[in-house]
Amino acid sequence: MQKFIINGGRRLRGELALQGSKNSSLPIMAAALLCFGECTLHSCPALTDVYAASRILNFVGCKCTFSDNTAVIDSSAVGSTAVPEGLMREMRSSIIFMGAMLGRTGECTVSVPGGCELGPRPIDMHLSALRKMGIDIRENGGDIICRAFGGRAKGAKISLAFPSVGATENVILAAVTAEGETVINNAAREPEICDLCSFLRRCGADISGDGESRIIINGKKQLHGCEYTIMPDRIAGATYLSMAAATKGEIILTNACVPEMEPFISVLEQTGCSIYTSENRIYMRSGTRLRAVRDRIRTMPHPGFPTDAQAVLMAALTAADGTSVFEENIFDCRYRHTDALLKMGADIQVLGKVAVVKGVEKLHGANVEATDLRGGAAMAVAALCAEGCSEITKICHIDRGYEKMEEAVRLLGGEMRRS
Repeated sequence: MQKFIINGGRRLRGELALQGSKNSSLPIMAAALLCFGECTLHSCPALTDVYAASRILNFVGCKCTFSDNTAVIDSSAVGSTAVPEGLMREMRSSIIFMGAMLGRTGECTVSVPGGCELGPRPIDMHLSALRKMGIDIRENGGDIICRAFGGRAKGAKISLAFPSVGATENVILAAVTAEGETVINNAAREPEICDLCSFLRRCGADISGDGESRIIINGKKQLHGCEYTIMPDRIAGATYLSMAAATKGEIILTNACVPEMEPFISVLEQTGCSIYTSENRIYMRSGTRLRAVRDRIRTMPHPGFPTDAQAVLMAALTAADGTSVFEENIFDCRYRHTDALLKMGADIQVLGKVAVVKGVEKLHGANVEATDLRGGAAMAVAALCAEGCSEITKICHIDRGYEKMEEAVRLLGGEMRRS
């Protein structure tokens, strides 16, 4: 089993180009199922989750190849409507293939997805919304068997109880080829939703309102292939900014999605970092010990502070001057990384959905185990600013969302290697 070995205490300095977005790539790859013809996706990150999505596409009959951050997907022929449980469990967002398969064939068989253990992530909203679109859904021995009455989903008015990204994506994927108009109220507003909709419009879909809480979709009988570039990964950007800030470093992020990262940048500025932005570049300099964030950091759906950035910022603030308070409002089990940070000398108290982080003078290296994708990244942030050597095991979690993290860190002057 591979692990990361990190020698901390080095200031990270340099320039880094952001990878393409994991959270955009996966739904867009699923969306390629809807297209009759070939889709070419540029800036697709080389991640284990992307490889898992490729395996699902190939299994159902598509021809999917991946090379040099470009995925080429030919969905001219789809030979299967069932995704095996083993493939579904390889990644947490595999449930998006349900909406895509329904949009393409009018039927599918899937199972509950796997991935990070972040507590319950029920798909009730997904199923309820699809039933409103005329989808008959039955469960049989762990399988979820879906079939559209008449072979094609029907447009419907859907109001989500919570602006779930996954539910919004599944409804969009089913609706773009449904009969009639679909209206999604209380839709997720994340930038990755907009990226998915931009791709689908390039393929001939009729979608408006993405980025707002009400999305309107007029179904088309058929979509065509296209060439598309995936947006930059705002969470990877937040991670590398956190690493540089924690190590009193200096970084220039290129290929950055600046407006989409503003909710994170505005909080990071409160730590005393100097941050300057242009169209697609972010310059950040720390140079001194970080200050604690005065206001409570509350994770919220976009445009609020992203839950995926909570752990990496917390790791940076463990050695800040003062006390910072986090409030996690999206996932029940998103503080699992705190035990590893405590082992490294952090002072953190978790009380339900609140974590109180009292900054310490310094962290020390330790042997820790990645608990999930962003939690593992937080351990890397802490290890880079700690004194001594740290080892992080179960880095398969980190590889799900970061393209060769160790190479990015070494490019910035850090000591991090894979063993």
